[in-house]
Amino acid sequence: MSNNKILLVGAVITLAVGAYLFWPGNERTITEDPADSGKIEVVMYKNEGCDCCTKWAFHMERKNFVVEEKAISGMMALKQQYGVPARFESCHTAIVGDYFVEGHVPVEDVERLLREKPDALGLTVPGMPIGSPGMEGPNPQTYDVYLVSKDGSTSVYATH
Repeated sequence: MSNNKILLVGAVITLAVGAYLFWPGNERTITEDPADSGKIEVVMYKNEGCDCCTKWAFHMERKNFVVEEKAISGMMALKQQYGVPARFESCHTAIVGDYFVEGHVPVEDVERLLREKPDALGLTVPGMPIGSPGMEGPNPQTYDVYLVSKDGSTSVYATH
């Protein structure tokens, strides 16, 4: 193939990819107002570059949630502000309605929390158990989701 044909093929491919990426409706819109879409807004705080947090957000967005990711440097202070017990911390802290959701909590547990509206601070999955949403991998572990009450006490909310 001549150099001119190679350049022409390259230009056509570049135009096709550009058209696909920028064609209306193909982009992921994050400017959509959750109230207008009927989706529940989640603000997730994480350390810069944490991919498992983004994977957890994807799980939430596959259901009735829209997740705004915020990379911050003061994660410990944020966790303390929302009342996350130190022994129950994980890699990210999300705020959903009046609750915190700490770590890789399954979407069905968040949905149940919002449906039941317990008098609590939030839910947590301590650490980063393999097999939890965003932490998929071989040999999944059994793990507990804990409800953190306003007095700081905890109880098992679900087991996965």
